[in-house]
Amino acid sequence: MIKKEKIIQLAEEKLSDGMFLVDVTVSKSNVINVYIDSMDGVTIDECITISRNIEGQLDRDIEDFELQVSSSGLGQPFKVIQQYKKNIGNKVAVVTNNGESFQGEIKNVNDTGFELEAFKMVKAEGKKKKEKVVENHFLSFEDIKTTKAIISFK
Repeated sequence: MIKKEKIIQLAEEKLSDGMFLVDVTVSKSNVINVYIDSMDGVTIDECITISRNIEGQLDRDIEDFELQVSSSGLGQPFKVIQQYKKNIGNKVAVVTNNGESFQGEIKNVNDTGFELEAFKMVKAEGKKKKEKVVENHFLSFEDIKTTKAIISFK
């Protein structure tokens, strides 16, 4: 079986400036998925460069494999701190390990977590309509179950 650590090493060799590795999976049947990203997005040419480097270092005669290199999907949960940094100023949906849900904008990120300006609709006393209330939360990475970017087409 092809080792995940080997694939990580080969992928990192060809990451351009500003690019980062999001995830690598290797199944028991040697289906290899490499997910990359950067602050400016990922081009097909960058995926091809990484794919060719990995493919050139593995021998199909010894072990057959299937390889896919792509950018991390828009609807996929964040896996590395760089994804949080990339999304400063963007809206995200967060679910904590204890089941709390938040939607809001990432304001800043540090090594232990991030600040989220969360929006909540609350019925104000004496009013019929709900009003938008803004709350700031600092969320620790270890307390996060999932964080996903909210895509809006406005």
